Amino acid sequence: MRVITVSGPPSVGKTSVVLKTVAGLAGRAGPIGVVKFDSLSTSDDAIYAKAGLPVVTGLAGGLCPDHFFVSNIDDCLTWAKKKELGVLIAESAGLCNRCSPHIQGILGICVVDALSGIHTPRKIGPMLKFADIVVITKGDIVSQAEREVFAFNVQTANPNAIVVSFNGLTGQGAAELGFHLAQAPMVEGLEGSRLRFPMPSAVCPYCIGETLIGPDHQRGNVRKMSFGDIAQ
Repeated sequence: MRVITVSGPPSVGKTSVVLKTVAGLAGRAGPIGVVKFDSLSTSDDAIYAKAGLPVVTGLAGGLCPDHFFVSNIDDCLTWAKKKELGVLIAESAGLCNRCSPHIQGILGICVVDALSGIHTPRKIGPMLKFADIVVITKGDIVSQAEREVFAFNVQTANPNAIVVSFNGLTGQGAAELGFHLAQAPMVEGLEGSRLRFPMPSAVCPYCIGETLIGPDHQRGNVRKMSFGDIAQ
């Protein structure tokens, strides 16, 4: 089975990218299913179901969505095997830019939109920098100059990535992305696999429900800001 992670900030068009791409893959990669990870709520599962794709949803709720993802992705593969899928696409939103859902040996895609600002590629951390493919959406809405600068900054942030321009309305770019999806590595399971980048190690009191502010309530792994010499 081929497993592909698709990540990116909210509302960049990840679901449209997936739907347009898999429509062109029919019959070439076997049955395709989707697992949708999100933080609090999602309606994307209904969109995938309407497109005829088997889908399961995982909501992190009060947990860190990044840790929720990595704690459940192997079980998602088991679900996909029971469904006899040929391709499992794990779409994740709600991840902080500090994290990355990409797994060694698994095709990792990051979706970003050109409307987010030309400096955004530098602000998105491992999710973009450790992706195999970076898909740029909404490039038709910005100027040619902005589009080129944005793509340059993406390539600067991740020189090894394949950059694909994608139009979520027309499907332009779907054929190229579909080609890469069809070449994704085959995997039997994810137990023992490694993330490409470690997730935050912090376990602070606010992770476990603390709501009070002040040093008396800050224990564990807490990092404080430096304000220099306040006398100046």
